[in-house]
Amino acid sequence: MRTPAPGEAPARVGVVGAGTMGGGIAMSLANAGLEVVLVERDAQALERGWKTMQHNYAASVAKGRLSEEAMRERLGRIRPSLSLEDLGDAGLVIEAAFEDMAVKRDIFTKLDAICAPHAILASNTSRLDIDEIAGFTARPARVLGMHFFSPANVMRLLEVVRGKATSPETLGVAFALARRMGKLPVLVGVCDGFVGNRMVSPYTREAHFLLEEGASPRQVDGALERFGLAMGPLRMADMAGLDISWAFRKRTAPTRPRHLRYSRVADRLCEQGRFGQKTGAGFYRYEAGSRAPVPDPEVDALIEACAREDGIERQAISDETIVARTMYALVNEGARILEEGIASCASDIDVIYVHGYGFPAFRGGPLFYACEVGLPEVLASIRQFHARHGELWEPAPLLERLVREGKTFYDL
Repeated sequence: MRTPAPGEAPARVGVVGAGTMGGGIAMSLANAGLEVVLVERDAQALERGWKTMQHNYAASVAKGRLSEEAMRERLGRIRPSLSLEDLGDAGLVIEAAFEDMAVKRDIFTKLDAICAPHAILASNTSRLDIDEIAGFTARPARVLGMHFFSPANVMRLLEVVRGKATSPETLGVAFALARRMGKLPVLVGVCDGFVGNRMVSPYTREAHFLLEEGASPRQVDGALERFGLAMGPLRMADMAGLDISWAFRKRTAPTRPRHLRYSRVADRLCEQGRFGQKTGAGFYRYEAGSRAPVPDPEVDALIEACAREDGIERQAISDETIVARTMYALVNEGARILEEGIASCASDIDVIYVHGYGFPAFRGGPLFYACEVGLPEVLASIRQFHARHGELWEPAPLLERLVREGKTFYDL
């Protein structure tokens, strides 16, 4: 198969992994009229992924969003396979396997040997080091991250992650493919979590701290949903699966500074097998067949126990405090990301948050919102949080500079 011209999407794309993300990516590619080779390591997993895709398409037909003929055409563009060798003629391969560097090493080493020299290799990783992954190959210039958001066949946002060796031509093909798929691509740099998930970490951290300090899951989510978010952080965690972030916390535990405050609430929930909606219990309880969150007294008791163990005196928390603590955590981290060059401009960060994380569009994104509030007021609040809660709230140098100079994030 010929090499795609600059800025042209490849005609055939491979996807490694038929799970939730891989299946959704395969559907997005097929919806765009592309040929897809979907590879899974065992027949049972492949069959499960194939049935899920059939179910999703059938649901669209039942709702009148898709015709029977179109469903058959799209499924016909996807070729299931149990062999990586079938990816030899793909112009681009997207890896969507388990979020573990050893797994990535195995897959990329094999793909590098199997795929044509011109083929581009992409990882759907949500936070692992793309430069390290590129190092598993002899083609680092043709390796990048393509972080889709779940469900990939629905969500428009795509973080295109540029490694230190990723060539402009490779980025051009990735952006062309994104546009062909109807996605909204945003270029980001390499760091733990890139832009979106890196900013989620302090946002979630504050939500968990607020629970220990006196708020309930329902109050935290309710305050932020009334602020305009599509879903509060605890409901969102239950939907995504608490075990996913738990695996990340366990992986990074050896390097976590021991002197910094750490909430064990989510860890304790996971230790009890409460992984969210998929297990019927997480921060909330879920009735069989329902996604509606039901407040659970057992979770309240667990939160209170964690607070006692850490010597935290619980008290009433206002909705205004919940919004300020979580939103300004986003803003402070966003300022660091801008200063480090992980994002090119403030609007890129805001686009990621509006289109990938349910941030209210009418507020313009976290950095635009901060500018509307006024950066001097935001910085004053962050300094108060810093004095009360310690170094996790150290103000970002860029934010301090902008306030001194009377500028905003959108003046950069």
